[in-house]
Amino acid sequence: MTTDSGDAGTGVSPAPDSHICNTLQHFWVLDVAVQTPAHSALGNLLSYASTVPMPPGTLVRVPLGRREVLGVVWACEERSGDEGTRELKAVAGALDALSPLAEGWRDLVAFAARYYQRSLGEVALAALPPQLRDLTSQQLARRLKRRATSASTPVDAGLSSQDSPRGAGQAQSGPGSPDLAAETDVAHAVEPSAEQAAALARFEAETGPFLLFGSTGSGKTEVYLRAVAALLARDHAAQALIMVPEINLTPQLEARVRDRFEARFGAGAVVSLHSGMTNPQRLASWLAAHAGQARIVLGTRMAVFASMPSLKLIVVDEEHDPSYKQQEGARYSARDLAVWRGQREGAKVILGSATPSLETWHHSRPADGEDPGGRYVRLAMPGRIGDGALPTVRGVDMNLQPPKTVLSGALLDAIGQRIARGEQSMVFLNRRGYAPVLACADCGWKSECPHCSAYRVFHKIDRTLRCHHCGFTERVPRACPACGNPDIAPVGRGTERLEEHLGELFAPVKRSDGSPVRIARIDADSTRKQGALAQQLAEVHSGEVDVLVGTQMIAKGHDFRRVTLVAAVNPDGALFSSDFRAPERLFSLLMQSAGRAGRDANYLATQGSTAEMWIQTHHGSHPLFQALKRHDYPAFAKQQLDERRVAGMPPFAFQALVRADARTQETAQDFLHAANAAADALPHAAQVMRYPAVPLAIQRVANVERAQMLVESASRVALQRFLADWQPLLHALRREPVGKGVIRWLVDVDPHAI
Repeated sequence: MTTDSGDAGTGVSPAPDSHICNTLQHFWVLDVAVQTPAHSALGNLLSYASTVPMPPGTLVRVPLGRREVLGVVWACEERSGDEGTRELKAVAGALDALSPLAEGWRDLVAFAARYYQRSLGEVALAALPPQLRDLTSQQLARRLKRRATSASTPVDAGLSSQDSPRGAGQAQSGPGSPDLAAETDVAHAVEPSAEQAAALARFEAETGPFLLFGSTGSGKTEVYLRAVAALLARDHAAQALIMVPEINLTPQLEARVRDRFEARFGAGAVVSLHSGMTNPQRLASWLAAHAGQARIVLGTRMAVFASMPSLKLIVVDEEHDPSYKQQEGARYSARDLAVWRGQREGAKVILGSATPSLETWHHSRPADGEDPGGRYVRLAMPGRIGDGALPTVRGVDMNLQPPKTVLSGALLDAIGQRIARGEQSMVFLNRRGYAPVLACADCGWKSECPHCSAYRVFHKIDRTLRCHHCGFTERVPRACPACGNPDIAPVGRGTERLEEHLGELFAPVKRSDGSPVRIARIDADSTRKQGALAQQLAEVHSGEVDVLVGTQMIAKGHDFRRVTLVAAVNPDGALFSSDFRAPERLFSLLMQSAGRAGRDANYLATQGSTAEMWIQTHHGSHPLFQALKRHDYPAFAKQQLDERRVAGMPPFAFQALVRADARTQETAQDFLHAANAAADALPHAAQVMRYPAVPLAIQRVANVERAQMLVESASRVALQRFLADWQPLLHALRREPVGKGVIRWLVDVDPHAI
């Protein structure tokens, strides 16, 4: 417990009517988690007084400085009037219409705050729907009352029509109808394959956690849904959490979940939680989960903190995806927290992927000799549904192509054959925009961002130069700003330029019905408008699109039944990155991309076609591409893990980054050097390797210079204790002269990018 000065919100204040005096015979001291300013060093909990006891987990409104903020009661202790000599600020009110947050939820928040080196209040308040902060106790009570009494219209909190409860007059089976539930499930789903049945049998028989290692198209989603269906039929109060990397990229999964379960339990039984929802929608979903009315929560990484009192199953789909790692504020891994939460609350956990993260793969290794094996149970599904074949991987040696070749003749011919047969192709390039840079050949000027150490990308569609780091945008100049040369030209290629190039190449070609070839692009630029992504995906599914160009957005989670060819245009950049995780991410992305081809074996048989993945590379003999040709993830993982074991890198070591942002690079690095020196005296310093401070790869963003220092240990416990001891020193340094020019500093535990 921390008690602080008056301006922090807990000490003596000149407003006596807002205090509980020690002259009262009895009062209660509440330790409350609130969202304190970043790096304020106020401590994890602030103390307030109340005339009535409040159980831990109660949401309260409390004064903090001159504001009134939302907080969560963490502890409540009775005091007599003669204890203490101070006055405490009083709790302003309690949202007591809402049942307290459960102990399991509070334990999850406390663990996340402790492990990721953030304040308790920061994690707790970020895990709650934002609209709760604006509601009074009376407003929330009225909202909950309307929610309880209205079963035929969307709740006041703003659910969309697809989230609204089913009308009372409509026939539906409820939690008390497990037999009907089982019958409905059979009606929705075909008989499981032998691999699916085996995976489900082991899942039911063992405790896990489980890694469902299934190839793309093996039917992992059906395993998830059957596991959920069995749980809900068996336990009338149970809840399941299904997590996806990015909700907008998995519309088919969301549709399947709703189709499978809403008819059985009502529309209110399935809710979504993700950042794309409005605040009222998020609040409505959160309240449904908290009350136990929502049996299934489908969400992104934020959903790992959903209040679900009867949580019995957690699914983390595409567990390898970097999107599960939060990159702002508390930099938590939702996947890792899901595993921890499952163990704490006795819920089974399924991590699913065709290309698991190397950490998860290592944790699921079978026992071998003296190696006792990993902590996870590996469930393998190597085959595709319907005995479909994985796509043949074809390499194109770009060293043998003419200079400046974008798409080889062989690849263009293969795409043309697909168009003639009415099939679809996907061309993958993980760089949006028209060109990564605009340049002047006369004087060497390039379209650098004035606020970042990066180039502004040329977007031809709106004739702008746009920085993808700070957002700074300007119109394309008519001539070189440095020398006046009117002949400034794009250098390199992005998805926008690739779309244009394909359109030009296939302009003379006609489809079988005589209509022109349709080229479409899906990336962050083409899907900015509301509903744009859904419309574009619908056009692909309907067969209106012949060639789809895009970034990694098209590589994840989509079930394009007519796609028979996928091509990766320029994947070599990640092979030689300074980030040791880059090859892992590249292999995963390419294998996931390949998995979009040939997912419908019946369609391939009807067309008399085969699925192919084309890779244009200058390094075809690289082990990564050789493993990809064989669809051999285990071989790739073994090679990478052997290298990491020798180098002492994760998962054989544990890392954290300490980053400092300042107006100058010198100031940022000086702060880190001072922090490094101060750490010498810490008890666990000898067990932790500290590397010198260096600039980030993109060291300046929005006129802020960024530097980082890597710390590493062979012991997770030693690293955690070291970081916990280091925190007070970092807070103190910020107040010393060496920290005056520092804008902010942060600790990133288990970083995904170095």
